[in-house]
Formats: sequence, structure tokens, C-alpha cells
Amino acid sequence: MHHLTSHNSPSALTSTHRRYPNLPLLVTTPTVPAAPPPASMVCQAALRPPQPLLLTLLTVTFLFSSTTAGPEEGAVLLRFKSTLSGVTLPSWIPNAAPCSVNSSTWEGVICLNGRVWGLKLEEKGIAGGLELAVLAGLRGLRTISFMRNQLEGPMPEVGRLGALKTVYLSNNRFSGEIPNVAFAGMRSLKKLFLSNNRFSGHIPTSLTGPAKMIELRLDHNGFCGRIPDFRQPRLESVNVSFNNLDGPIPERLSKMDPSLFQANDKLCGAPLATACDTSGQRKKGISGWLLAVIILACIAAVALFVILLALCRKQWQATAAQTPTSQRSTSVDEADRMERGAADPQPEGRGGAVGKKGTRENEHGRLTFVQEGRERFELQDLLRASAEVLGSGNFGASYKATLAVGPTMVVKRFKEMNGVGREDFNEHMRRIGRLSHPNVLPLVAYYYKKEEKLLVSDFAANGSLAHVLHGNRGSNLAPLDWPTRLKIVKGVARGLAYLYDELPVLTLPHGHLKSSNVLLNDAFDPLLADYALSPVVNAAAVSQCMVAYKSPEAAQFGSPSKKSDVWSLGILVLEIITGEFPANFFNRGNTGAAAELAAWVGTVARGWSGEDAEGEAREEMRMLVEIGVECCEADVDKRPDMREALERISRIGDTGDVALSS
Repeated sequence: MHHLTSHNSPSALTSTHRRYPNLPLLVTTPTVPAAPPPASMVCQAALRPPQPLLLTLLTVTFLFSSTTAGPEEGAVLLRFKSTLSGVTLPSWIPNAAPCSVNSSTWEGVICLNGRVWGLKLEEKGIAGGLELAVLAGLRGLRTISFMRNQLEGPMPEVGRLGALKTVYLSNNRFSGEIPNVAFAGMRSLKKLFLSNNRFSGHIPTSLTGPAKMIELRLDHNGFCGRIPDFRQPRLESVNVSFNNLDGPIPERLSKMDPSLFQANDKLCGAPLATACDTSGQRKKGISGWLLAVIILACIAAVALFVILLALCRKQWQATAAQTPTSQRSTSVDEADRMERGAADPQPEGRGGAVGKKGTRENEHGRLTFVQEGRERFELQDLLRASAEVLGSGNFGASYKATLAVGPTMVVKRFKEMNGVGREDFNEHMRRIGRLSHPNVLPLVAYYYKKEEKLLVSDFAANGSLAHVLHGNRGSNLAPLDWPTRLKIVKGVARGLAYLYDELPVLTLPHGHLKSSNVLLNDAFDPLLADYALSPVVNAAAVSQCMVAYKSPEAAQFGSPSKKSDVWSLGILVLEIITGEFPANFFNRGNTGAAAELAAWVGTVARGWSGEDAEGEAREEMRMLVEIGVECCEADVDKRPDMREALERISRIGDTGDVALSS
């Protein structure tokens, strides 16, 4: 299909209609089918996937221009300036762009490719505290320097700017202990200068996390305790001189210059000449007879605990046997066994034994939370929670878990992730956990076990878009009107724009876009789910089950392209407009995808005349149909890229709508 140049002219639609004669010029809100789609659909999740609650998330600005930083970035800098004391910065002008390509007329602002890349406000006489949170609006910010000022107070929250590569805060008056997690998640951090301040307490162990760390300066402070076990391969210099540190110097630092460790009287080991006294440590150790007594006491305590546990379990089983089956709540473990066809969900018998074994295995690990400030709960709280099976697909099953005390969560079990190691999995989950956008479902916590993984997110009552569009037996949801459908499409576009901006290293920032992976909160705002999974899902499962891998180019070349998410977006847009579900199309697989899509569009077209649509709604539908059909173009070169498609969607019905990435 040729690329349409005018979105508002009647000829544009006529061109599309000639290519797809069965597609109507007008479409309207569909009637919900009487029966749900087939449950046996290949790699298609059930129509009731995990559902999130209301979110309180940050708004992030998405800029399409790569040549000029607009007034939005200037506004962020001016808000930051208002938090500073003792500085004027007269060149910072309201309603002006701070950057033009790689140059800036704003003092202290460093630009790169039209974006604010760094701030260098050294020796400006800045006093008081340093509030960095407002700078989170500068997504291109990679370096900050406030050296040789009169800044004071606690360590600034540099962790709020997780993409920073260099942080220079030396020669100020910062004081107090630095939180141990202050640098958690700052994987890009290469250089950190905190010299000549008044910090105290232990050196944060989170500084051992950034794998790209090259230089660390902590000298001339009041740090105490031991030096963390730094093992970063690129680490060249760690200056901890003139502190109050003690104990052995880590082996990774043993070949550095001795001057980096001077004036710490209790430090020992290479590269210092002072050897560590291990004999004194042995003399202070526990004697043999005392150790034996402690071991015997521990054995006795464990034995007593086992006996008490057995008595409690026996009492519980007796109580459970007297409780009617209809009154028993279903735990997540029991729900999983029933989903897999276990013989008996009750504690007794063979099915109960399997459930107990699974529970004991899960007790070896803990949930890892990736969302700051979230209410914490344990893995066992989820396993004991009453559960409802929401759906099951080739990736695993999803459950609604209602905690006894706390929120209602969705637990999704993945069995097709056993090919990724713990370290790589943890790193990718932390990357996903930092994402924050009103149209992206946030990951709350995860659990790692070699055989399976759990991802935990919030629950929302309105369920998935697939469930709302296509109906479900027992559903009380009314059909979506056109304004709501348009709002959903534009929200999906905003979420995709954010993912593409925040995850540029991924070929497929989403990769699994379909209506069952678009969730709706109580205001029917869309939330993208199951995004960015391709790096941690087994290769075979990725190619067989993820929607982007069913695109025409994946069938032709064996792998998807950057435009495969665009193809999935086109399918979703047509599904939202018409209310028809492309089940048969996805069931056929990859072969002849373009022809099958045309047949599906033709089938949809014959069912909808659009006679109920009027005026503005009719024009908006027409424009969105054009975009959807072009996104489904089999020829990748003729298909619009993601930014172009999202920009065109944002202009539909634009009467002061929020920007795409808001």
C-alpha cells in the first residue's frame, strides 16, 4: 500500500478502500459477540489476564525532535534553579530552549544532539541542600557536577537519576551517613567524586553494584568500618584516604597505589605495608568445647521445632477435614495444581503432598521488590492467599491473590524462562522495575527460581481489553463507546512511546502487544502488560508465542524487526475499532501472514457498515482505520515506523489532549 500523505482528504480513504475493497469507509461501535473466542487458540492468553489497580506514577515527557531541546527541558531547569540558594544564572531564560544541537547559551548546561546531557555548576557559591528529584524530567541527563560550592545537608538522592554516568560533588559540606541503597540501580555509573565533604558511617555497599565503575573518590571524609568488596572489572582507582576505615583491603584493590588508602590507621593488607594480624583473630575465637555445646543446643532446638510443627500440622489437618470443601479458600499453590490437572486440591492424599513439597521449595527464596515505597509482603503471604485463576497460556498461569492483610495482587508464573541466569534475570527485572508511566503496568516484585519465575503486579477490576471488547459469560461490562476506544488507542500509543524511549537497546521494547495484554483500570485507562520479556524468555518460546514473531518479516527472515511492534499495533487498532477478534488469523501462524491479514480485514469489513457513526466520530474512525491498515502493511519498507504511527494517532481528535508520553 502506498503511504498516505493527507490524513484528512477524502482521497486518502478512497485509496485505502481500493486496496481493501471489503473494508467499509465508516465503522462504528460493535456489538459484543454472544460467545467468547476459542480457548484453544495457539499462544493466545485467556481473556482474563493480570489486572492492575490504580497507579501513582511519574509523568515523563516524550520528544520527537532530536535536534532541539524544547522549552519543556528549560522549564525543568528553571524549576531546579528555584531550589538553589546563592546562585543567579541570568542566562537561564523562561520559555526558551536550553539546547540547539550540541551548543547551549545557558550557563553550565551541556548539550548533546539537542538534549540536555549534563550540568556543570562548579564554584558558583551555591549553598543549602541539593534537590535532584526535579531533574528526573531530563531523560538525556548523564552527568552532573556541583564541585567547590557550599552545598550541605545529607547525600543528594542521585539514585532518582538512575541513568547518570558521572557524579561530581567533591569540595562541599555534605554530611551524615549515606543510605546503604543510595546507588542501587545506577548501573551506568562510571565516576563518583565525594571527596572533601563531611560524610560519616559505613561506605554504602550499593557502590559495588555499578559494573561500569571506573573511578571512585571518597577521600577526606569520616567514613568508618570496612571497605566493601569491590569487584568491578573496569575499576581503576578507589581513593578512601583520610577516613577512619579498618580491616583488610579487598583483594580487587590490592594492586592500586598505596596513597589511595593512607591515613586510615586500622587498614591492613596489600598494597599497604601493614600486614593483617590473623593470629589475634584466632585467639579470640570460640573454644572447641563451647562450639560443641552450641551445636548440640541448635540440634535440640531444631528437633523441638520439628515436633511442634508436626503437632500443629496434624491439628490443622484434623480441622480441615471437618470443614466443608465449599468453605475452603483456594491458595495460589492449590490453584496451580488444579490448573495443571492435579488429582486432589485438599491437603490429604497425593495432591496434598505435591502441594506441600512445592511450598517447601518456594520457601527457599524471597520476593524481590523493585518498586520504592510499596507495602512489603512475603512469598508465603502470596502462597497462603485465596486465589482465583485468571488465565493460562504457554508462558504460564496468572492468579488473582487476595492477601489477608494488604492489597490484591496478580501473580504470573513463567515456566519458559529457565534459560536465563539469576544475575541476568535480576538485572533485567531491575531495569523493568525502574519504568514509571501512567500507561505501563508497573512490576511490583518478582521471585527467581531456576525452574520457574513469579512476576507480581497490581490488580484492577476492569480486566483486559480483550475481555471487555469481546465479552465473557457472566460479564456485566457494557460495550465500549467510541470516545473510550479512542482514549484507549491513544493511551496505548503513549505507553509504547515511553517504552521505545526508555528501552532503546531492545529490538522489541514490547514484543507481545495484543488486546489481552492491554489492561484497563477503573477509569478505563489502558496499561501495557507483558512488555520487554524477550530478553528473559527462552528462545523457542519467544519465536513460537510472542505476537511480534508472527509478523510477516519474522516469517520471511526468521526474526522480527524494529517495525514488528508497529505491525502488532496495527492489528490492535483494527481490533479496537471493529470489536472483532483476530483469533483465526493468529491461529494460522506465520505463513502467508499478509494475505491472511487482508482476509481478516475483509471479514471484519463485511460485518460493519458504520451507519451509526456520525460527524466527528466518523472522521476519527476513518483516520484511525487508515493508520491501522498501514501499520499492517506486509512490506516493512512501506510500513510507518513507531514514532510516525504514534504521532499520527496523537493528532486524531486533538483538542488539547495530553502529549503522547505524558
